[in-house]
Amino acid sequence: MRLRKRMVVATSGLSRSLFFMAEAKLLTVSIALTALTALAAAIGVGFWRRKTRADEEKIRELEKSLKAALQNCSAERQGRIRAQQALRKVAKSNDSNNSYPLAPIAITRSCFSTRNGTPRQPLIVPLARACLVFDPTRVPPASLEGLEGYSHCWIIYVFHLNTDLDKLWKDPSRSKFKAKVRVPRLKGERMGVFATRSPHRPCPIGLTVAKVDAVDGNKVFISGVDLVDGTPILDIKPYLPYCDSIPGAVVPDWVKVDNLLAITSVNFAHDFSASLNHCWSRKMEKKKKKNEISLYTSQTEFQNLIQQVLSWDIRSVSQRIRPHITENVMLEDDDSQKELHILDDIVYHLILEGLDISYKIDYGGNVHVEKIEPFQTEETYATS
Repeated sequence: MRLRKRMVVATSGLSRSLFFMAEAKLLTVSIALTALTALAAAIGVGFWRRKTRADEEKIRELEKSLKAALQNCSAERQGRIRAQQALRKVAKSNDSNNSYPLAPIAITRSCFSTRNGTPRQPLIVPLARACLVFDPTRVPPASLEGLEGYSHCWIIYVFHLNTDLDKLWKDPSRSKFKAKVRVPRLKGERMGVFATRSPHRPCPIGLTVAKVDAVDGNKVFISGVDLVDGTPILDIKPYLPYCDSIPGAVVPDWVKVDNLLAITSVNFAHDFSASLNHCWSRKMEKKKKKNEISLYTSQTEFQNLIQQVLSWDIRSVSQRIRPHITENVMLEDDDSQKELHILDDIVYHLILEGLDISYKIDYGGNVHVEKIEPFQTEETYATS
């Protein structure tokens, strides 16, 4: 019995010793892990502090760079403003007229080869087409992006074919500017130039509106135009109905006469279609060789253009007032005799797309289109 008790006591002591030894080892491991964790945390904190300091330094450097850039931009802007002010001051001192240099940004390629026959107002000839070709060195194609979303646009241009452009380079005292011009709707009576849309103005700048058909790269295709081929374009702007259309706008009574320049009828000669077919085929061949785009898809469409243009009396005021000169007729007036010359066989010319269309107008206001042929000269006038 005593021996068994001693063995039990010894076993119990051994178990406690093993327990204390295991506990000591666990404590040691725990302390080691805690130390490692603390070391890792210390290393992480140190790395984060170093990274934060580096980021803060970069931020300070970027702030300094931004501040310097803003100061440079401000200085450059102030420099530009001072230079512009100085330039305006010099220009004002050298030129009492305060001239501003303007350069065309585009050139018009129009169906109207000459001034004669070009409509006096826009949109009255829907088939009148043109292409505005923009100078890519002055106007990047991206400048035209979004224009196709508008149905119409305003066009500011130069009356480059005026016969009195030389007056622009003369002193105002010697330019002999005409304050009044003949108005077609007033049968040649004169009106103040600023009450008309005459091209003969102190500043020969025109304003028109046209339908936007398409935008292709640096080209804008338009219709309803009253622009002659080669017209320099200064600017274009979108047409905005909500502010550009003015309900209840008032005009003088003489402007309201719609049928004064209207033609009774337009008739084509029997052999005109055959002549047109021949000229049209040759023209399309030339355009194909030159890789040029035609403004019209068929000769039928082109003939419709001719009819639309000639539906208005495109003759000048002087041609309409004194249109006929031929046979001699003696009239008595206060016992004196006056000699009148009357002619009923004048041939007029309309130049479209480089083709010369010959026509006559009778006393009833009927147009008789006789023939068509390639345009040979730059002169357009009535011949007997």
